[in-house]
Amino acid sequence: MSAPPSSEGAQDPGETVRLRLDLAYDGTGFHGWAKQADPELRTVEGTLADALSLVLRAPVELTVAGRTDRGVHAAGQVAHADVPAESLNQRAIGGNPARLVRRMSRLLPGDVSLTGATVAPPGFDARFSALRRRYRYRVSTAPAGPLPTRRVDTASWPKPVDLGLAQVAADALVGLHDFAAFCRAKPHATTVRDLEAFTWRDCSTPEEPGVLEADVVADAFCWSMVRSLVGWCLAVGEGRRDPAASAGLLNERERSSAVPVAPACGLTLVAVDYPPDEELAERARATRATRPAV
Repeated sequence: MSAPPSSEGAQDPGETVRLRLDLAYDGTGFHGWAKQADPELRTVEGTLADALSLVLRAPVELTVAGRTDRGVHAAGQVAHADVPAESLNQRAIGGNPARLVRRMSRLLPGDVSLTGATVAPPGFDARFSALRRRYRYRVSTAPAGPLPTRRVDTASWPKPVDLGLAQVAADALVGLHDFAAFCRAKPHATTVRDLEAFTWRDCSTPEEPGVLEADVVADAFCWSMVRSLVGWCLAVGEGRRDPAASAGLLNERERSSAVPVAPACGLTLVAVDYPPDEELAERARATRATRPAV
């Protein structure tokens, strides 16, 4: 990756600049983050890449911190893109990537936004430099379900949930484990993850009773893992599953039929954490290394 564009002299046409892009979106109307083979399927990646390519007058490929599934939201998603340095020297941008935020706001639909754009530090990789991803799950157990104004980001669970039992189930899952029982398998991909925190709390108010939130933090997540972790705890909390069975699931090596998957609409990626700039490259190298079996 080359240095940021200089205002002195002409740019090398082959020179590129890596941009860090901070993003937020309502996942309701998207078929997930990743582009699909069918161009008719609307995705977050496709929508953003098309708009960026139009503004920068060059094709844009995005690398994202965490690929969210269909219907999952993000408030703190991070991506990077390597773009031609000369594309940032347009009059409307003037070499300042931050100006992309306003330009993109005029092009993007209301359910996705670019909230920040900066020249990335050396060694930055949105995916591999990340230390951890932070998700929040919001669910209503009230008979009427969530408030109409919160139906986009709050799932509905059909039965009351004992918060203490849900937390017991969550506590048994924290740590470095093979989460194969909670993941949809992908060929040649490890399901070993370090689940750093999994905490439940009651967020009910008189106006919105029966609302629970879970914060789920890990170095990374495999496909459908967060919603499966949440679904398992909710099933335990309603008395449908035995909390003592949590530990046994960690010994399984394939997706477990005993683990329900919570609805996508309650899940939001709230933040991605990165190390100090001088440690970004080393973190990326370490993350690319194959995880050992547990």
